[in-house]
Order: sequence, then structure tokens, then C-alpha cells
Amino acid sequence: MLEQTCFLFWLGLKTLLVVVNRFFLIPQVGQNNGEARDAVIILEKTPFSEETLPHLLNKDADLRLQFRNDIYSTHHLHPLPAFNEIKTTVVYPATEKHIKKYLKQEMYLINETAEDYKTITSPYIESQSFSIQWVYNILEKKAEADHIIYENPDPQDGFLLIPDLKWNQKQVDDLYLIAICQRRGLKSLRDLTGEHLSMLQNILQEGQVAISKRYNIPGSQLRIYFHYQPSYYHLHIHFTAVSYDAPGTMVERAHLLSSVIENLQTDPEYYQKRTLTYALKADDPLLQRFKEAGRM
Repeated sequence: MLEQTCFLFWLGLKTLLVVVNRFFLIPQVGQNNGEARDAVIILEKTPFSEETLPHLLNKDADLRLQFRNDIYSTHHLHPLPAFNEIKTTVVYPATEKHIKKYLKQEMYLINETAEDYKTITSPYIESQSFSIQWVYNILEKKAEADHIIYENPDPQDGFLLIPDLKWNQKQVDDLYLIAICQRRGLKSLRDLTGEHLSMLQNILQEGQVAISKRYNIPGSQLRIYFHYQPSYYHLHIHFTAVSYDAPGTMVERAHLLSSVIENLQTDPEYYQKRTLTYALKADDPLLQRFKEAGRM
């Protein structure tokens, strides 16, 4: 990617979405052959750490007073460049699905029944060419092999634990890891039955132990959950620090792994029967399918 970006240049910004400390840019960039292709660039301010605070507040920092009222005052702090890092994630070339993911749009809640999943959602997923080859590359250790934190190689009940791209791994305050299941063919929460309990329990227990050993964070300080709908259709589980306000932890999207296990223990076909609620963006093709079916 670094070598490739040497040949890229800006052709103009299409849109900009600002969410708290994250900036999502969707420009068109060109290669040296003149062809313009879409890219997604995510700029994110990295968290503060105890180690850098003394450097932020020393005599070399540029602290500019904005206003003062009695004992209260507001300032703008301009730290030295070495302590003003911005994490930058690039998706290039970006597909239409990548771009839609980051465009600011109105959101709509879907109450997906079991019948909706069979007649609307599942056919939609099957009709799309969502590439997950990059996931298989990780599982086969053709990519990111040096990033693996923990591995259970069992083809049915095993998983890989790797850092998510959202985490720069410089501090544990915003810890973000992904457990990718070894078993193929499981797309999402909807595919889970009582048959998969041993796999889910492995991920919960072994994942917590691995993180405790590596980062000294106990299981009680981890948020472990699925997304539904997921951002890609190979079963995976998110591990984040409870103190981190991670994206996608809203009540209509995140499903705690411990709750999923308990639900499947109570009813092995729980997620084949349950109505699941999630949000879709206005131009999501799946939302259009629900409208065409008269479910919106």
C-alpha cells in the first residue's frame, strides 16, 4: 500500500462525514495512468495515554487562552507534532458498499422476523458478491500472520484472535480485537444453533484468557459481542475494552456473546425463530428489498 500510494493524487473530495473524533473522507484518487478510482480515508485522533500527557503539558506546548471566568478557563492546546498523531486508514480501491458504509444518511429500524430472514435477507445476501477472500487469507495465514494474538486451529470449534484495524495497539484504553471463526459457511448470528455452543464457549473462555495474558485485562473489563447485521458475512466476534466507546455497540446492533450462548442453551434454534432489530441506511439495497416486500 505504501508503494502504491506514492502514485496517487487528489482529484477532489466527494463527501465528508464527521463522527465525534472520526473523519470519513471519500475522495477520488488517480493512478499514474490517469484512471480515477474511489477511496475511503478514515482520519481518527488516537487516544491520550499517561506516557504522553507530560509531553502535552510541558513548557514546549502552545497553550492559547480562549476565555476565563473566575476559577474556570478554556484553552486551545497545540502540542508538538510527535504527540499529535492521527491514525489514518485507507480503503483503496473502494467498492460501492465501502462508500455507502461511510456516507451520512438517514437511518431506519428493521424488525426482521424469522420469515423475513428466509424470504428477504437471506436471498439478498446470496444474490450479492460480497468478497470475504481477505478473511480466508487470514485464516490460511497468507496475510496478517504476524498479527495473530491467539489461535485455536480446530476446523470446527477454533478461531483466530487478531487486532482490529481500528486499534493502533499503542494503548489498551481502546483495545479492539476480532475473533474470526475457523469454521466456514457461518455468515452471521442467524446461522447459529445449539450445535455451535462449544465453538462459542471456546471463543468466550479462550479469548478472555489470551487477552488477560497478553494485555493484563480481565474478562470483566471486556465487551464481547456480535454485530447484526455484520459488516462482512463470515462469523466473527468483537472484543473491546469496556471503557472504550467502540463504534457499533448500539443496542440495535450489538449482541453480547454471553447472552447468545445463554439463549442457545435455552433454545437451540433461538436465532432461527427470533425477531432481530437493526438499523439500515436510506440507500441500503436490503432496505429496498424490505420496502418491495411491503415490510416498510
